[in-house]
Formats: sequence, C-alpha cells, structure tokens
Amino acid sequence: MTAAERVLALLVARGETVATAESLTGGLLAAALTDVPGSSAAFRGGVVAYATDLKSGLLGVPALLLAERGAVDADVVAAMAEGVRERCRSTYGLATTGVAGPDPQDGREPGTVYVALAAGPGGPAVEALMLPGDRSAVRTAAVTAALTLLAQRVSALG
Repeated sequence: MTAAERVLALLVARGETVATAESLTGGLLAAALTDVPGSSAAFRGGVVAYATDLKSGLLGVPALLLAERGAVDADVVAAMAEGVRERCRSTYGLATTGVAGPDPQDGREPGTVYVALAAGPGGPAVEALMLPGDRSAVRTAAVTAALTLLAQRVSALG
C-alpha cells in the first residue's frame, strides 16, 4: 500500500478530507493522491501556487510575510496550508514549499523543504527538512514527507 493509499483510507474511515497547496512539488502531491482510485471521497482539491505572488493572492499568505522572509519559510508554508484548508473547506490543509535546485532561492540551499499540515484535530504542524538528491529526488521526497505528516496525525487521532 502506498503512502497516498494509506492516508486516504484513514481519511475515508474518519469521514475527513484534505486539500493541498503546493509550490515546490508543482502538483505532484495532488497527483499522488488522485492516482488512488476512489480518492474523491477524501481529496477536495488543490492549488499550485508556484509564483510567490500567487501564494498571497490565491492562498491568503500575508504579503508582508512573503516580502520579509521569502517563499521558503516555515510560517509561509503554515499559512499556505491554512489558506487551502479554508478555501477548499477541507478538514486538513497540506502544503509544500522549498528549493528543489539546482540553484539557491531566497538565500536557501537546494534541498531545503518545508511541509505543513493545517487544522483538523490537533492543530497545525510544520516540518523543516534538508533533503538530499537532485531536483526530482527532492520533490519526490517532499511529497512523501507531506503524506507521512498527514498519516501520522490522522493515525494518532485514532
């Protein structure tokens, strides 16, 4: 069973839903979830806000926060997760941001990744990661990290 299958089964069993906000992963997280047959029972939708201004315009990330810290930041990813949770009216919002490489961004080195889980029972959670590998490996590992974060939260709640 894949991480996406596992987390979707948990959500369906609980009658809960998830929506995604992606930058670094560019839709890979939503694709991993929607690759699972029956995912529509728990996956509400997603936003790929690759450009920094879209994080503010579509997801409600405060423009001042983005101006002060850039897009690759723990508070930014938390705001992305909360924004997509609210806009998609889902139990959980799951978000990714970071630097896949090959060049640094906002003073952050390639492999710097943040994943966040908003709302739902238990409140928000953010993980800061330094992932090894090339662009593809970093993006794939970020998807796995996000799904694992959600699965751990849902599993912990019984």
